[in-house]
Amino acid sequence: MSAVKAVLLDLGNVLVFHDNALLFRRLAARAGLEPQEATRRLTGAGWTAANRGLLDAEGIRKDVCGALGVDLPMEEFAPLWSSHFQVHDAVLPRVEGLAGRVKRVLVSNTNALHVAWLKPLLPVLQRFDALVLSCEVGHVKPEPAIYQLALQQAGCAPQEAAFFDDLPEFVDAARALGIRGHVFTDAPTFDAQLKSLGL
Repeated sequence: MSAVKAVLLDLGNVLVFHDNALLFRRLAARAGLEPQEATRRLTGAGWTAANRGLLDAEGIRKDVCGALGVDLPMEEFAPLWSSHFQVHDAVLPRVEGLAGRVKRVLVSNTNALHVAWLKPLLPVLQRFDALVLSCEVGHVKPEPAIYQLALQQAGCAPQEAAFFDDLPEFVDAARALGIRGHVFTDAPTFDAQLKSLGL
């Protein structure tokens, strides 16, 4: 079996936790809606458009506020829109420990506002070899193109890459391309998975 030359990592629920239910509750409270109603209004085309980079920061604000029936200024909206993230401190030393041993590439479905919010919270990303962000490349997981871009950035063949994501369907998509896919659950399991890969 080929040696692992690159580790491809998801962002949400790997490097940071994200509680979408909490986000929808907070947005609902601000808009005077029930959480279920806010969730219903915000689940769909706008979310996908933001992840594909079809909406910039202002576009996201207008789309979300329009769906909720409120008009929040950006200085209030941006922190609220990203208020559901928490850095996964336990996993960061493990990711730092891969420096100089393998290429590290982030592969994330995300949007412009979340990227702007999270980069300062995750200095480790500055030391990654590449950030393949859906909102910048126009492709989203589980589309093959986003994984292929990550492999190009890592400069390795599929069998030389390991991919970690909390969503099994995204892991399955990576495996279909020949990448060694692993479902991420927690830091100790991540340790064991890396060890099984010779890392």
